[in-house]
Amino acid sequence: MPYRRLPNTDSARIRAMRNAQDMGSRQTPGELAFSQSTLMQIRTFLPVFEQAVNNQRNYQKSQIERNKKFQDVIKKTRLYLSHFIQVMNMAVARGEMKPEIREAFGLKKNDKRVPDLNTEKDLILWGKRIIEGEEARLASGASPITNPTIARVKVHFQDFMRVWQDQQHYHDIFQKAHEKVANLRKDADQLIVNLWNQIEANFEDLKPDEAREKASKYGIKYVYRKNEKLRPFLNVNYGDVS
Repeated sequence: MPYRRLPNTDSARIRAMRNAQDMGSRQTPGELAFSQSTLMQIRTFLPVFEQAVNNQRNYQKSQIERNKKFQDVIKKTRLYLSHFIQVMNMAVARGEMKPEIREAFGLKKNDKRVPDLNTEKDLILWGKRIIEGEEARLASGASPITNPTIARVKVHFQDFMRVWQDQQHYHDIFQKAHEKVANLRKDADQLIVNLWNQIEANFEDLKPDEAREKASKYGIKYVYRKNEKLRPFLNVNYGDVS
């Protein structure tokens, strides 16, 4: 026996409520297979749910586009920070600067490696250390590191920080939109279950096939289990098949 399948996506939930709302607009209260109070609930709830879902989708799409741009900013910032340390290390290797210069940037005196700059947290940590360290050196009268200069590094780091903060703020907005839809989804499911129960109860005195046909016009979805699909035409009581 076919069983009804409740909506499992937001688009399907919206379609289910729209179908019921359309039937409510076309039929008189006496003809309608569900109550007027349920119709009013749908008319009140559906616009709210649709708006929340649209907002979530728009935020998600925008976040994907923003993230692509953010990755470009990350790449450029990582490049400048890495090059600054490499130039400093080469100056030490040539004997133009003493190994102790590394300590100004939070590095060990004899550590010739470029620090890990793989994560956003790494970039923030080392960006601040490098900028503060070089500015302190310059304030004491030391010779600047060039190609790139710290001014150039700072421009890209500040751009990174601005975009990073925007990303954090936008992520919070998206998360709230996601949570709102999740909460409304529970209400939508409860409303649809109640709606479909009323519709099926209205046609319960009809033959099963006729009842399903009429209920389907209200948007209720019926599906056959796999082992039933080959024999829907047989006049057999299939019962419950697990």
